[in-house]
Amino acid sequence: MKKYIKFCLFFSIAMLGFTNTQAQAVKKQKVILDFDIGDDFDDANALGLILASPEFEVLGVVVGFGNTPKRAQVACRFLYEVGREDIPVVQGRQTDDEFTKKHFYTKQFYWGEGFDKVKPIKQSAPDFIIEQLKKYPNEVTLVTIGPVTNLGDVMDKDPNALKLAKRVVSMFGSFYTGYGNSPIPCAEWNVKADILASQKFMASNAKFEFVGLDVTTYVLLKEEIIKLMSYRNSPLTNSILALMTLSNHERSIKEPIIYDSVAIGLLLWPELFNTRKTYVKVDDQGYTVMDESKDPNCIIATSIDVKGFHEKYTERMLTQNLMRKY
Repeated sequence: MKKYIKFCLFFSIAMLGFTNTQAQAVKKQKVILDFDIGDDFDDANALGLILASPEFEVLGVVVGFGNTPKRAQVACRFLYEVGREDIPVVQGRQTDDEFTKKHFYTKQFYWGEGFDKVKPIKQSAPDFIIEQLKKYPNEVTLVTIGPVTNLGDVMDKDPNALKLAKRVVSMFGSFYTGYGNSPIPCAEWNVKADILASQKFMASNAKFEFVGLDVTTYVLLKEEIIKLMSYRNSPLTNSILALMTLSNHERSIKEPIIYDSVAIGLLLWPELFNTRKTYVKVDDQGYTVMDESKDPNCIIATSIDVKGFHEKYTERMLTQNLMRKY
């Protein structure tokens, strides 16, 4: 009888472990990342945080805004360096207007020059996004941390597509705080870089969660964290720091703001954030204007536990072991 009881106990524990493992697999979040890697390094840092997080199943990374061939090249090399070239890179359409010209070739593009071991897939950005959302309705989290040109193109092709996303989490907007912790809201970069696309994006009736300047401006990559990442000396941390150096050395920024990574933090560690529901529209100057007289159309982050974010981010960067399998 004792042997039987022990067997039952062992079997129950084993099944519980299997169930937990199975549950973790079920809970894995399908994500598509839409970004403008190649300007400020926070895009690369956000990509690194996603790749270092087993909570995510990355369906693809989509580049947009300006010189998208060069942005795609940087993204392809980044994925190759950490052994994740299985993730498709999708190149959005190139934009070349007066607003984008000064960002058309950046220092980070040198990091991707000549790299051709991995190339973007041939499918267009809007087609890829629409296809994935239809393939996995109400399962995909769409993460946008750059100008939303590609999402405007999605709306032009299929006005109902973004409603198929489980949620749309964006580094987008300025609601109470502007750049430099100014108490005056401003036209945030990802909105004003393509105002028309931002207005189309907001008209999609998607399940929006916005992480704007109200929280992102408070999160810096501290010098002590940069040192730890340098000492870690892994393919992922080396790639992030290489792009950080190219982005920041001329401006002598010792502790850069990691705007985009904070949006990833909302997905990973929602307990660090305070949020509220509100109604937001994008005006013709690129301001994200709240209107309390209307029913909410989004959730916005209003505050963050910065210390908690730093601790969790550092732990994730130091304990990941992404590398090429030779």
